[in-house]
Amino acid sequence: MKRILEGTFLLTGLILLDCYIWIQACAVLYQAHAVHEFRKELKKPAPPRRPLRDELLGMLEIPSVGIRAMVREGAGEATLAEAVGHVPSSPLPGSPGNVALAGHRDTFFRPLRHIRVNDRITFATLRGTYEYAVESTRIVRPSDVSVLDATAQPALTLVTCYPFYYVGDAPKRFIVRARQIGGPAPAPVTAARNVGTSSAVKSPPERYGALEAPGFVAVSQP
Repeated sequence: MKRILEGTFLLTGLILLDCYIWIQACAVLYQAHAVHEFRKELKKPAPPRRPLRDELLGMLEIPSVGIRAMVREGAGEATLAEAVGHVPSSPLPGSPGNVALAGHRDTFFRPLRHIRVNDRITFATLRGTYEYAVESTRIVRPSDVSVLDATAQPALTLVTCYPFYYVGDAPKRFIVRARQIGGPAPAPVTAARNVGTSSAVKSPPERYGALEAPGFVAVSQP
């Protein structure tokens, strides 16, 4: 019986390890591909518009803690498995208000545990590159969605689970708030259109219910 249990635990551990390696490998491969695609898109004119769901938005970099990750539109599990996600209900960089980005604590946003006030953050998009300076970090309960509220001045909010090394669904959220200190002038944003058609693509209104969701993220309809 002891040998059977040992074999069962060993097999389970190997399966879980394989799953983790597969998930990490998929994320690395996507990031490499996304960097290549983003650099190609930078050479094309980019009229301002609202992004489509899961569309590639740009590259987030925080040199002080070693973060460099591609950002996609959306905050669902599929998106965050491969990239940092832009919360759809928040504005885009270059627009007034509070830009909100979400990431998993065990992948792209784990280095946030070392971030400090005044660290610089850059968010390169097809509309230009925006620079932010960290103003504060805080730990909140999942129900405290006030961290995503609109701000009078252009700001950036990063959200991930906390504690960083917690096993299972983390009970709290780690928040980084930064103010914009540089970037192109704001431009009007228009609705995206389907290629080859004249009808506008209207994404359904979304809100970020992820602060309370197990596994960190879930986008829900109002």
